[in-house]
Amino acid sequence: MENNKILYTSFTNIALKVAMSKGMTLLKAKEIVVQKFERHPFEKMIISLIDDKKIIKKDVNILLNECISVCEDFGPDRDYVTLLIVLKRIDKIKATKKGTDTVSSRILLTFKNQIEIINKQIESPPLFNVLLEGRSAFEWTTMFGIYPFIPKHKASKNKPVLLMPPYLGNDLSTTFVRKYLNSVGFKTYKWELGVNMINSKYLPKLIERLDEIFEKHQEKVNLVGWSGGGIFAKIIANRYPDKVAQLITIGSPVWGVKNMNTPLVRMLEFLRGKKIRERNDKFIKELEEIPDVPITCIYTKTDGLLPWKHCMEAETLRNDIKNIEVFGSHCGMGANASVLLTVANSLNTNITGKKPKGITTKIESLFFPKFWEQKGVSKFTNLFFN
Repeated sequence: MENNKILYTSFTNIALKVAMSKGMTLLKAKEIVVQKFERHPFEKMIISLIDDKKIIKKDVNILLNECISVCEDFGPDRDYVTLLIVLKRIDKIKATKKGTDTVSSRILLTFKNQIEIINKQIESPPLFNVLLEGRSAFEWTTMFGIYPFIPKHKASKNKPVLLMPPYLGNDLSTTFVRKYLNSVGFKTYKWELGVNMINSKYLPKLIERLDEIFEKHQEKVNLVGWSGGGIFAKIIANRYPDKVAQLITIGSPVWGVKNMNTPLVRMLEFLRGKKIRERNDKFIKELEEIPDVPITCIYTKTDGLLPWKHCMEAETLRNDIKNIEVFGSHCGMGANASVLLTVANSLNTNITGKKPKGITTKIESLFFPKFWEQKGVSKFTNLFFN
């Protein structure tokens, strides 16, 4: 929260100055800025930050440089897109002063260009993570013994879920995820398109598959995509939010694919015979957009194939966007108990609006990095006492 406070203190003053450049009073500018942060999870904090008048007298260019410096210090982050969206919303407001529209447009363009430069600096997974991918063989083989002991929280009966496999994977890759979701009450569907080669030509058939399931159930379909499968799931969610209930990605690069540094991209380029940058621009552009459906992105910081920051969506944009970290390898995520639990719990929470409760759920938290990030022994006592 402290990092967010530093960033948003800097940014909200730019937003105020940009709004005021359109002829608004400080009071009106504050009202507008709060409106443009609609559905933001830090709304209360932002309201308190924009009540400070001290820095409003500073030149907007000075404020812009200060904010960019803060972003550079924090490094690459998908959440910067939230700030860009807010600036775009303010830029669209009609100015009451002649010639002042150029100020907001210039600030928006400068900020956008600088953020793109910062976000290109995400490094490829370190060699240590690449070598750790070997443990995926252990994860897959041990899952056969572990599976019967994974807790099963009953979910909404027969809610449709369409699963999409990873790059170079097929429907066998999602076997454990589908089996687990079926066991707790969901109705799962395979993608039935053979091996996933991440080709935009799959989209028409996937859309047909979505339509079939939608018509059969007469309700929106939940999409779950692992790695390259998540790319297709996100694009479909962007195109058809009226037919998609929610989106869950598992170790999927959901943004910045064009400039992504990874051994997987080099292998993909070798097999396809062309550079990622030469691929379908429309396909890549669609992937950058954020669907207006609930989103859960599951990722692991020890991913050896993809930079984990590319697998996180802009959690600060809306309350219904969540990033959840798990322990494990990239190739083993289809046989990871924490992934299975997260997928099922996220699906059910977004459908019912209720999170799973009880002592079993608390014990499950032991297997997630978020639990171990807590300080002190209180994290253990809180398992049993509030």
